[in-house]
Amino acid sequence: MTVRIAVTGAGGRMGKILIEAVSLAEGAELTAAIERPGSSLLGADAGELAGIGKNNIAVVGDINEVTKDFDVLIDFTVPEATLANAEACNANLKALVVGTTGFSEEQKTGFNEAIRGIPVCQATNYSTGVNLCFKLAGLAAEILGDDYDIEIYEAHHRHKVDAPSGTALSLGESVASALGRNLKDVAVYGREGITGARERASIGFVTSRGGDVVGDHTVSFMADGERVEISHKASSRMSFARGAVRAAIWLVAQKAGRYDMQDVLGFR
Repeated sequence: MTVRIAVTGAGGRMGKILIEAVSLAEGAELTAAIERPGSSLLGADAGELAGIGKNNIAVVGDINEVTKDFDVLIDFTVPEATLANAEACNANLKALVVGTTGFSEEQKTGFNEAIRGIPVCQATNYSTGVNLCFKLAGLAAEILGDDYDIEIYEAHHRHKVDAPSGTALSLGESVASALGRNLKDVAVYGREGITGARERASIGFVTSRGGDVVGDHTVSFMADGERVEISHKASSRMSFARGAVRAAIWLVAQKAGRYDMQDVLGFR
């Protein structure tokens, strides 16, 4: 079975790489490409846009024009667009792979309501390596316990608009859950001035933005006399795109519900 895949945000950096990743994947075919209404890219050939050669898939500006043409939509755009796409997918019983981050609490609620009838895979990071780090970070927290201070460092390119990254927050959730803590209660997002001694249960986040950094993440477990670090450094967005396509192929065979890359990879 060949899974028919649509990519939205087709003219963006991630959209182009997703189109390329679909072309390289066995069992997948790009059958629709979507951009925002009014984009100068509407009508362009999606393959030529992605730099992989003509594929005869014209970029459209409305998902409702192509809902009959795909089985699963991959969306790495912005929360407002993702909410609208989720509603369209649900109305047409299409599976949805979401890599969008930066949702407000209100948007999260709206998104959850919009996807009740379809299979959805939502992850802050689709890299197989990063998802292995989620697993390893939780395991390390279980073994090291409360005797280690935990700090999470992340760096991204200058254009990223949300901080900390969704991946950093997911790493924080992994270690907090393993330690029986609620991340909302123990997270510290930056420090300045006379802060006092570090609270033992806190989980600190350090954010860096600049240049063309694709994504660096490190979880540090620090105790007297030693430091354990789990790190992942991405040099290309293709690692994210390959994982998203892998998720799309897996997702179409699943019943309606909420999944993430830990499910796709069989980690639970």
